[in-house]
Amino acid sequence: MSDTPNIIDQHFSNIEPDRLMPVEHRTHAPRILLLYGSLRARSFSRLMTEEAARVLQRLGAETRTFNPSGLPLVDEPGANPDKVQELHDLVNWSEGMVWCSPERHGAMTGVMKTQIDWIPLSIGAVRPTQGKTLAVMQVNGGSQSFNAVNQLRILGRWMRLITIPNQASTAKAFLEFDDQDRMKPSAFYDRMVDVMEELVKFTLLTRDSAGYLVERYSERKESGAALINRVNQKRA
Repeated sequence: MSDTPNIIDQHFSNIEPDRLMPVEHRTHAPRILLLYGSLRARSFSRLMTEEAARVLQRLGAETRTFNPSGLPLVDEPGANPDKVQELHDLVNWSEGMVWCSPERHGAMTGVMKTQIDWIPLSIGAVRPTQGKTLAVMQVNGGSQSFNAVNQLRILGRWMRLITIPNQASTAKAFLEFDDQDRMKPSAFYDRMVDVMEELVKFTLLTRDSAGYLVERYSERKESGAALINRVNQKRA
């Protein structure tokens, strides 16, 4: 008698190491999408994101940054479909993401959460975020905190992103940028560089096998139509 009688054999498969280490590799630059969480004219989350993009480009990545200005609340009547579609297209284009939010009232901002809420859990039977890499960062008006990055990690896990171990939290961000809106040399800057370096490494390491890494038994049991119905029921 089988020790696992609840498993349906036709949907169960042993681990295939060759699929984790494919012979053929993508040769284009890693595609990284950056999101920031403030609409202020001098937004420190935007400035830190811009610094991160410069580092990513130096590391050989291609970057695109989404401007959240004009993005409506989820389910808001008269929502701008073009702005939402722009975000969806960027998420589909990306192989990895950077999320950087200010901490406000001990949490990420509404601007940051709205962007994440607009990212669909599924398009058809395809999950547009699963298997992609994610780096999380935050900026603080006061002393260092990790509330926002911790929340971003929870969201990343929920959306089945491969969230890298390192993270960045910049205290008293208003002291960390000069009059040209460039980040000053500091341990905070060095940590941001560390995070971007790790993100590129993880993206290169996982992007060729991302589909297999997040493939799972329970989903192999479902048809595409059943998956769509289940996800839509959860969102209702």
